[in-house]
Amino acid sequence: MESAGRAVLLDESHVCGGWQGGGDEGGRAELARRDSVRSGAEDRAAEQFLGAEGVGAAVRSRNGRHGGDEGLRCRIGARALCIMSREAEAQDMRKPIAVALTAMVVLALAAGAACRPRGGKAGGAATAPATKAVERTAGVEHARAENLRVRQAAVADLFYPADPAKLREDIDRYLGEVKHPRLEDVRAIICPHAGYQYSGAVAAYSYAQLRGRNVDTVIVLAPTHYAHFRSAYVSRADALETPLGRVMVSPLAGKLAAMAPFTSECSCEIKRPGWWRQTKMDIPPFGKDTPDTWEHALETQIPFIQRVLPEARVVPVVMGDVDPRQAADALAGFISDRTVIVASSDLSHYLPYNTARHLDQQCIAAIVDLDIDRMKTQQACGERPIMTVMHLARRFGWAAKLLDYRNSGDTAGEKESVVGYAAVAFYRSAAPRATMPATMPAERPYSRVERQFLLSLARLTITEAVVNGKLLQVDPATVPPRLAERKGCFVTLLKNGQLRGCIGNIMPTKMLYQAVVENAVMAALHDRRFTPVTRDELGQIVIEVSVLTVPQPLAFGSTDELLAKLRPGIDGVVLRVGEASATYLPQVWSQIPDKQEFLSKLSEKAGLAPDAWRGRDVQIEVYQDEAFRENE
Repeated sequence: MESAGRAVLLDESHVCGGWQGGGDEGGRAELARRDSVRSGAEDRAAEQFLGAEGVGAAVRSRNGRHGGDEGLRCRIGARALCIMSREAEAQDMRKPIAVALTAMVVLALAAGAACRPRGGKAGGAATAPATKAVERTAGVEHARAENLRVRQAAVADLFYPADPAKLREDIDRYLGEVKHPRLEDVRAIICPHAGYQYSGAVAAYSYAQLRGRNVDTVIVLAPTHYAHFRSAYVSRADALETPLGRVMVSPLAGKLAAMAPFTSECSCEIKRPGWWRQTKMDIPPFGKDTPDTWEHALETQIPFIQRVLPEARVVPVVMGDVDPRQAADALAGFISDRTVIVASSDLSHYLPYNTARHLDQQCIAAIVDLDIDRMKTQQACGERPIMTVMHLARRFGWAAKLLDYRNSGDTAGEKESVVGYAAVAFYRSAAPRATMPATMPAERPYSRVERQFLLSLARLTITEAVVNGKLLQVDPATVPPRLAERKGCFVTLLKNGQLRGCIGNIMPTKMLYQAVVENAVMAALHDRRFTPVTRDELGQIVIEVSVLTVPQPLAFGSTDELLAKLRPGIDGVVLRVGEASATYLPQVWSQIPDKQEFLSKLSEKAGLAPDAWRGRDVQIEVYQDEAFRENE
């Protein structure tokens, strides 16, 4: 009975991708209870599970069809040591068992020579040179020669094949079975994260939309199943490893980690999954796990990415209990024509087939309609990644389309208790949506009262900072509702008609009134182009506030097309070349009306050569603003 119970546990975590996180105390308690059941039958369950996962050599060895598989014996022998030790302790048979333990250790060490080494060939000695020696900590491989932190594959041979050829074959077969028209300009996808035999065919529908596209960065948003924390954890690894090789982590990961609610520091409770003893990676000591150590919802996306976008880099994120809108605000600044987002999620869990289909259809309808309020009541373990993408879709005008829906009862499981899977693509739509967010250009202008509130707030802030050296404190109850929305804004200081300071934030990461307070202080005291404003100057300063729309990527195929699309006096421009970036507000066109000179000066502002805007890796975004100043 214990063996059967253990097999059920492994199967359930494999179907849905693990217990649902985000406060699922009942699931964690049940996982802990089942995980505590230990006996000699555990070996048989492990062997049975390995066989079910298609490890052909192990199956044939156990069936006596060819010579013994020493790699399997290594794993089973190690488990037998733990089991015998527990039984000895329970029966107080330490002396008799010591002999048996010694014998088992000898057997395990002897068999270890035949265990497949990392970097070597199966059944042979490791071929890696001494300079490739590695040390492993917390599931991350530190390669001394390459100075890389590599997250090892935790669920290879559990959720997908560990054999590279078999893994490529399975993924390519799934992709080859996709029957759906290719959408233009896909910006994000939703993919399931269960074992490939259950959800791989559905995930392929999303990934087929990305195959061959000009994408260099994939931001993977995965829900947490085993860690409990209130942030979005950006993996600290330099590369992620799967049987298909390594995929490098984008430098954007470090920048994203510096923006709340994202972080690369996380001290939190982590409950290891029920299958942790079956992993092939080097298991870290207890207490050294990080949110991404065991997270299958993250890892199962990587092999698909390696097949459809082999040159792309990734930004691996595990999302805890965070506000999806705040996450979208931070992510918005990283969206470009060469970036795509993957939201990892299954749908309903362990319901009867017809009930699951009904609830899943409601969830899918909320996603496709971009109805965030309705989505809050749906069943999806990746609710936060999905809602983050929905916020971005509303902001950037993306449409959503269902590509495929099935559940485990349709693919490889029974219908009494199923898990739902959906493939959804978000793409830039030519037709504007009726539900465009308030940050889009079509919003109504601020009223005279709202404008005066912001200008007075900036004036009081600067006076308090210059005269008293303090930051103005604002009672949120006194702020008009529209001014508490998140907006990008700049505060500009003019003296005798000349610039005296200008600081702002392009993306809507803060409430507008808070952004005005912070930017006013920065413009007055911390603009490195000018000395700090003095008390004697306060009466000569004129304040201007600019509220920005969210920047939109500007597609162009040549410098001539870029110049033709720019609109002097209307568009603010963000120039990005590699890691460098700079922006000019729309007002700057009045000082630099020539488009080529405008872009050359903007390149210099970014610390680049004047003609850098003519290069191949240039990205341009445009935005509009609503600007108002004192005494108008």
